[in-house]
Amino acid sequence: MSIRNDLIYKDECYKIIGLIFSIFNEIGYGHKESFYQKAIANIFSENNIEFKEQLKAKVKHRGKEIGYYIFDFLVFDKIVIELKSKNYFSKRDIDQLYSYLKAMNLKLGILVYFTKECVRYKRIVNLED
Repeated sequence: MSIRNDLIYKDECYKIIGLIFSIFNEIGYGHKESFYQKAIANIFSENNIEFKEQLKAKVKHRGKEIGYYIFDFLVFDKIVIELKSKNYFSKRDIDQLYSYLKAMNLKLGILVYFTKECVRYKRIVNLED
């Protein structure tokens, strides 16, 4: 296995994903997303990971707010984490996370899926400036 050195926020992501895998190893599959979210908040706090949860991302048009998104976590003030409890990645979930990144003007989001077999994750990068 080769290690990629060109990944954005690779050290932060490695730590985040490692902690999320430890949660799956402890409680397994089949729980509500909100249960996983509480477990992740607990383990982030225990490990002094800077995070905010259930954060609003405002969408504006011509300086006026037209709506907002609510996402699961903002970690280290730069990485959005969105949790799902299902077995597959969907285009809708990817588009949703990409919208969060654009609304917050952030570069990286991670979709985390708690599947029957394991934790799966997908990095979503916002290439727009």
